[in-house]
Amino acid sequence: MNIAPLTNGLYALLESLSNLLIFCHENWTAGLEIFILGTLLYYSFLYLKRIHGAEILIWVIITFMVLTLISQELNLAVISWLLKSISAFLVIALVIIFQPELRRAFNELGIHRFFTSALEHREAIEELTEIVFDLSNKGFGALIALEGDMDLKAIIETGVKLDALLSKELILTLFHPKTLLHDGGVIISNDRIVGAGCIFPISQRDDLERTIGLRHRAGLGLSEEFDVIVLVISEETGYVSLCYRGSIDRHLNEQEFQERLSQLIIPQNASSTSSPLERKTRLPIAGGSPLVPDLTKHSANTKDTNNVTRNI
Repeated sequence: MNIAPLTNGLYALLESLSNLLIFCHENWTAGLEIFILGTLLYYSFLYLKRIHGAEILIWVIITFMVLTLISQELNLAVISWLLKSISAFLVIALVIIFQPELRRAFNELGIHRFFTSALEHREAIEELTEIVFDLSNKGFGALIALEGDMDLKAIIETGVKLDALLSKELILTLFHPKTLLHDGGVIISNDRIVGAGCIFPISQRDDLERTIGLRHRAGLGLSEEFDVIVLVISEETGYVSLCYRGSIDRHLNEQEFQERLSQLIIPQNASSTSSPLERKTRLPIAGGSPLVPDLTKHSANTKDTNNVTRNI
């Protein structure tokens, strides 16, 4: 039996493997660079898809890169000079235009949101649920921000600084229509109320429904810029909404509200299988799919809108 072809084939395979190992050994840094750059580009693209105005930014970047490549290949000196001259101004302009998104991105790089122990217990979630739906049943409009790891000092300074233990009685007092601070937002850090009458930034998104009032836009605006959960109670309808990362769940009943809040606050809930609420109110990405889920009206925990005369 002639085994020469088999031997030659095996020798060629071993030689190929040897050459491959030598190539990898000599050029492994290039492979590492490609992997790192590819990973950065991939996650940058995923993040760009989330931000408002991402299409404009992507087209600007693509246009600039294409013009630069063409000018270099065809030796177009004037276009090359223009591109180099405006590149610094273009970067500054993009930083100014997308400043909220950039700040949010840098914050997300170093921050993993873990609410402190006081809010990680289900008792605290139940207390917040009781407070929110008490406000709803009494017809009090409210705007409550639950602070995560991001400092809200700048927002607190727009209102009145407090340092009071969280209680239903105090929240009801702050949002009573006859009090001076009821028009602003309340900020809760750990288990303490640290600010009241605070002015939240208004969302400037142009894809919002006309039915979303100023209070809800303020909740969305704060959640777009900071790592917070914002609870919104409509003064007109008593409906309860929850804003997080530039998205809003509207018309939540007590059970849905408690489930959604638990998913966001308690870490183990976030990794569990999706509940019926999560399937119904999957949070869309800011600037992506429709902002507001089409939920059915829940009237069990809200008052009759026919008896209400105030606007949000």
